Amino acid sequence: MAGADGRRPIVVGVDPDPSKRLALAWAADEADRRRLPLRLVHAQGVPTGGYRSGETRPSWEEWNQALHELGDQVLEEAVAFVRSRHPEVEVSTLLAEGEPAWVLRQEARGAALVVVGSWHLSRRREMSSSSVILPLTAHAPCPVAVVPEPEHVTQQPAYFVVGVDGSPHAAAAVDVAFEEAALRGAHLRALYVWHPPLLGVLDEDAAVRECRRVLSETVAGRTATYPDVELHHEVVRGHPVQVLAEASEHALGLVVGTRGRGGFTGMLLGSVSQGVLHHVGCPVITVPA
Repeated sequence: MAGADGRRPIVVGVDPDPSKRLALAWAADEADRRRLPLRLVHAQGVPTGGYRSGETRPSWEEWNQALHELGDQVLEEAVAFVRSRHPEVEVSTLLAEGEPAWVLRQEARGAALVVVGSWHLSRRREMSSSSVILPLTAHAPCPVAVVPEPEHVTQQPAYFVVGVDGSPHAAAAVDVAFEEAALRGAHLRALYVWHPPLLGVLDEDAAVRECRRVLSETVAGRTATYPDVELHHEVVRGHPVQVLAEASEHALGLVVGTRGRGGFTGMLLGSVSQGVLHHVGCPVITVPA
């Protein structure tokens, strides 16, 4: 899917609801910052009863035609929205048949980033529902950004938050977090969330010192690559979901690895991941190793 110049596009799942445009706007802004092409994807699954009208039951062909016409309209409106926002961004479209999660995972193979929307994961199975987000974040080979609706309030100076636990996925997340902060001229807050085991530890001070060592080693070297990013890092005691939600309440975004160890075991594969996506109000970027 990379262009003739080798650039991998940013892929965004386009929701059929024209009022849900924050993910599309976020993706367009990101493509403009990174000077990357933007690929708009609308996936249509099996026709539903909502397409039935009148006293007769439409044939499968009529249903399929109606879905294609609706999909074309959705993408045309999305393209117009992007071009009005960033005329210089190169835009392509894909109207695909199939479950959105599967379509986006296929597109992720050649993407620099996949962007999807979310409004508290409470709606029925649509482009931005949990049936799309959780499988996508768990298995996509590239970073995935989940952008919430409605838009959250950020603070100045602007900052990103990144979760660190010493795993390869966390190291990859730190790289992405530094890049995102640098692109926006924002600060970066790196957190190691230490969640004490149920049976406790013999030496809590030593455990915290080890967390600080891992945190320092993980962020070491990035400041030389990104000298303009002001870095703040600390070890915080508590539950990962609660700590990350509080730390990123007014952040530009939260960056985490798709798998972890220690305080982030099972991140984005189990209860912790779902908790983050349900409780964090800012965009969440998940990063594979």
